[in-house]
Amino acid sequence: RAEQTGIALALVPLVMVAMNAVYAAAAYPFGQLSDRVSHHGLLLAGLAVLVAADGVLAVSTHWAGLLLGVGLWGVHMAMTQGLLAAMVAAAAPPDLRGTAFGFFNLVSGVAMLLASVLAGLLWEGIGPQATFAAGAGFSLLAMLGLMLRRAGAAT
Repeated sequence: RAEQTGIALALVPLVMVAMNAVYAAAAYPFGQLSDRVSHHGLLLAGLAVLVAADGVLAVSTHWAGLLLGVGLWGVHMAMTQGLLAAMVAAAAPPDLRGTAFGFFNLVSGVAMLLASVLAGLLWEGIGPQATFAAGAGFSLLAMLGLMLRRAGAAT
């Protein structure tokens, strides 16, 4: 059991390094892209990449699948993190941008905490496949919400 724990701990830093390497490499190009295309469309595409990442991670049983899923997750981060900041800045009045960023980060942090607790419960209670399947499901719900909001704004 101790050997498995050591292997798992070594794997976690490798996963984080791989995801952050992809994120760092792709963030600038996606940041440039976000200056030229619809934020809404790019956010939907980023969520679709997250669904793909979660799907790959849910079904993978080999390290190559793990790396693909982690790489896709890094691409998702590159597509969405700067974009979300730009969207907050664009939506907030200039005199309230600091407050808007603070509130955005508060809500994001609380959501991340709740998602992490749920992920841990699913992982321990059912298994990693359930955790990633739930992540994909929540991402699909977010995509649906964005599409409905967009449709409502168009009418």
